[in-house]
Amino acid sequence: MAHLVKDVMTTGPLTLSPEATLFEAARLMRDRDVGDVLVTVEDRILGILTDRDIAVRAVAMGHDPYRTPLRSVCTPDVRTIRPDQDTAEAARLMRSAMVRRLAVVEDGCLRGVVTLGDIAKADDPRSSLADISAAPPNSGA
Repeated sequence: MAHLVKDVMTTGPLTLSPEATLFEAARLMRDRDVGDVLVTVEDRILGILTDRDIAVRAVAMGHDPYRTPLRSVCTPDVRTIRPDQDTAEAARLMRSAMVRRLAVVEDGCLRGVVTLGDIAKADDPRSSLADISAAPPNSGA
């Protein structure tokens, strides 16, 4: 049974300005136990930065995390979905775009983020992905 995106999404997603540094983003992700930060100006989404982006696009390329602004390494093409769409549509969008998360936008305003794990927990709670997504974070390993 499909659910609506608004019923499974994370509200109040983390946002930073394009001028914030990689260090600031990494620290915020660590402190809030999330894997992404949306790069925004007011309510306009300019990009998304994931923990993988920090590792692959920034650190592995030799960028200084204390000086590198998010605008220089974030993914600018952020896929979005409306909160009133169903999770099956969200999964189709993720599959076609090959992404693990979608920004949830309503009337041009950012409302939340929905992840593949959120959908698995709601639509297939016995799946391995749902179990992994529901587990407490690994703290330091």
